[in-house]
Amino acid sequence: MVDTQSHEKLIAVIKGALVAALYAAVTLGLAPLSFGAIQFRLSEVFNNLVVFNKRYIWALTIGCAIANLWSPMGIVDVIFGSLGTLVMTGLSYLLSKHVKSVPLKLLITVIICTVMTWSVALELYYVSKLPFWPTYFTVAIGEFGSMLIGSILMWILSKRIDLTR
Repeated sequence: MVDTQSHEKLIAVIKGALVAALYAAVTLGLAPLSFGAIQFRLSEVFNNLVVFNKRYIWALTIGCAIANLWSPMGIVDVIFGSLGTLVMTGLSYLLSKHVKSVPLKLLITVIICTVMTWSVALELYYVSKLPFWPTYFTVAIGEFGSMLIGSILMWILSKRIDLTR
């Protein structure tokens, strides 16, 4: 006899692990584009999942930490890059959880994640001595592109798959 509650918890953990693995794999598979002052981290598309289920906050944070183990900025990016992901996805979840419209939820996440790239620009400013504002601008453009693509994909997927479960 299978314990239904334990089975559901196991499925939730597996879904989180899958998202963490996908985030890390996409980041590292596209590594030349995933790091630096001009970046297009396509794995950020997965940040849009947090509007459907809060379990993805930790999944994305762990996936980011794993991917950032290979960052040119080293341990600084593992710690602060992952904390940035935790904050941006946590805020996205909190600010969108009472919104009914899925497109509006996704828009909130796109805006928050784009604005929050200041933390990446700050890392690059201190570690790589890059100018803050131009770096913020280029990183934010890449983030906006990834998040916009992700929001469209997640909206289409959410019409076919229940991403809340």
